[in-house]
Amino acid sequence: MPELIEGLPDAVAIRCLARVPYRLFPKLETVCHSWRDAIRSNELVKAREEVNSTEDFLCVSAFDPENIWQIFDPNRAIWITLPILPSKVKNLTNFGVVSTAGKLFVLGGGSDAVDPLTGDQDGSFATNEVWAYDPVLRRWSSRAAMVVPRAMFACCVVNGKILVAGGFTTCRKSIARSELYDPETDTWAPIPDLNYTHNSACSGVVLGGEVHVVHKGLTTVQVLKKDMWWVHEHAWVHGPMTVVNGSLYVMTHGVIYKQESESRKVVVSASEFKRRIGCAMVGFQGDIYVIGGVIGPVGWNWDIRKMSDVDVLTLGSERPVWQKAVPMTRCRGTILGCAVMRI
Repeated sequence: MPELIEGLPDAVAIRCLARVPYRLFPKLETVCHSWRDAIRSNELVKAREEVNSTEDFLCVSAFDPENIWQIFDPNRAIWITLPILPSKVKNLTNFGVVSTAGKLFVLGGGSDAVDPLTGDQDGSFATNEVWAYDPVLRRWSSRAAMVVPRAMFACCVVNGKILVAGGFTTCRKSIARSELYDPETDTWAPIPDLNYTHNSACSGVVLGGEVHVVHKGLTTVQVLKKDMWWVHEHAWVHGPMTVVNGSLYVMTHGVIYKQESESRKVVVSASEFKRRIGCAMVGFQGDIYVIGGVIGPVGWNWDIRKMSDVDVLTLGSERPVWQKAVPMTRCRGTILGCAVMRI
C-alpha cells in the first residue's frame, strides 16, 4: 500500500490531512485511492479531535419538507441540504436526534399523519429504527435498531455513547425502559429503567456530565448517577431548553432564563418569539440559536406562516443581543429536531 504522503509515516500523514477543512474533503478524495480511504476512515475522525481541528455544523429538520435535513456551515454561512432520510415512515416526527463519532443519528419516532377514521398515526406511532448520516460519505445508513420502539423520549450523548430513556410505545403507553448505544460496535445494551413514567413527553439534557430527564408538566428531574436514576426536585421552568458552555437555558413566556438547580436568572427578553409556535432553541458555538417555527393566525388574518428564520443570541457580552443569521433555504415551519454535528 503506497504511503499517504511520501517520506512521512502514515500516522503523521493522517494528522496532516486531518487539518484540512471539511469543505475540501470531496477534493481530497479525488487525489488517489489511499487518500480517499483515509478521508473516509474512523482514524481521520479521531485525528481531527487530537489536533483540535474539528468543525461544528448545525443540523435541522422541520415539518416542511418531509424527512429533509439541512446543515449550516458557519464558516461559509450557507445551508446544505442532505439526501432525503430513507425511512419508510412518512412525516417522521417525535424522534430523538444526536451527533457523535462524527455522524448524525436519528432514532425512533413515528408518523404525524393521522388516519381520519381511526385516529392512528399512519399505523406507526413509534418505531425502533436508527439512521446515521455520514457527512464524509454523504449518505444515510441504517444502524442496529433500539430494543424498544419509542417516540417523544429523552435522547443524549454520554461519553460518546447514545442514551435513550422513557417515551411512549403507543399513544397510550409510556415506558421507563432505557438503553445505551455504542456507535463503535453498533450495539445496544440495557441500562436501569427510569424510576417513574408520566403521561407526557420527556427530554434529556447533559449537565456536569450527568443525564437529566425532564417530563413536561413535572417539577421533578431524574438524574443518572453511577448507573442509578435519582429523583431531584428542581422546579425548572418548562419550554425549549439548551445547554451552552455547561449552563442550562430555558425560554418560557417570552423570556430566556439561565436555569440553576434551585434558582433562575433572567438573561434577556424573547417577547418576539411568543407568537412563534414550534421553534427550536439550540446552543451553537457559544451562542443560542432560535430556529424556525410557525406564526399562527392573528385577528382576521387566518394565514399560518411557516418560518425559516434563524435568530442568534450572543451570550459573550454583558448585555446579550439578538441578531439575524442566514435563514434556512429548504426547511421551514415547526422544528422536528436539531443537533450539533462535530466533524
